[in-house]
Amino acid sequence: QTMHITKSWALSLAALSLTATHALSTSTPKKVVVTGAGGQTGQALFRKLLTYPDEFTPIGFVRTPESKQSLLDSGIPSGSIAVVDVTDGPAVKAFLTSSPVDAFCICTSGKPAPTGVMTEEGKPVFGYPNGSPEEVDWIGQRNQINACGAGTHVVVCSSMGGTDPSNMLNKLGRTEVDGKEIGGNILKWKRKAEKYLIDSGLPYTIVHPGGLLNEPGGERELVVGVDDSQEGTTSRLVPREDVAEVMLQALRNEGYRNRSFDLRAKDKGDGVVTTDFAGLLGTLEGKNTDYSLGEIM
Repeated sequence: QTMHITKSWALSLAALSLTATHALSTSTPKKVVVTGAGGQTGQALFRKLLTYPDEFTPIGFVRTPESKQSLLDSGIPSGSIAVVDVTDGPAVKAFLTSSPVDAFCICTSGKPAPTGVMTEEGKPVFGYPNGSPEEVDWIGQRNQINACGAGTHVVVCSSMGGTDPSNMLNKLGRTEVDGKEIGGNILKWKRKAEKYLIDSGLPYTIVHPGGLLNEPGGERELVVGVDDSQEGTTSRLVPREDVAEVMLQALRNEGYRNRSFDLRAKDKGDGVVTTDFAGLLGTLEGKNTDYSLGEIM
């Protein structure tokens, strides 16, 4: 009788295991939009998601047909790319209305570039040829947030430095006319969009990376924090690939929902390479970004 009970129990366990495996293999992948998929960090995330077809069905938003062609030439299928300008609110809304998603990853950002003009001190003057921070980092992000349906998990790649209004990034593309600041202030506009997302009631994850490195990911210990703290490492940098990985993990782990935090990486060889992403935010002890710090436009 004991042997019969043990055998029945074993068979039941095997059946449960097969059922769970079947459910996992037949579950519907999350449909995820990645905006800024033609850029460096957005493209890193987009390509990562494409490598997990059982988990994710990603759609990459690019701004121009030229950006789409570049992705096509690299081997990404046409059906995974959409040309949508995020500063065009109705266009973003129309896409998501016709094709709802489970998650929406915002990797768009104003990109400064030298204007060709030099200051009296001989320094280059920067501008934003493809859209100012107000247009891209505020209006564009607001358009994306507004287009998301209830319950859509919005994951944002932002930037550290938001607690310091005098941060040099805010000075790029900024001029002063009659005592009033015109243009620039990218971190202030990003912070405004972040607060708008939080107040929207949508589930969110906001990642503030330090300076972005074009180096391989998965080779460093990652350090999370809040409010531009330098605790944990003197490094202020992080590889783009690691930022993309953390954004992907935010889609997998419920503990990343409704969290806003900074992300840096120790120097290569210093510390232990991060592999436990489910526990990565544990060192924050529940802390989130304090939006009363710094300035919001």
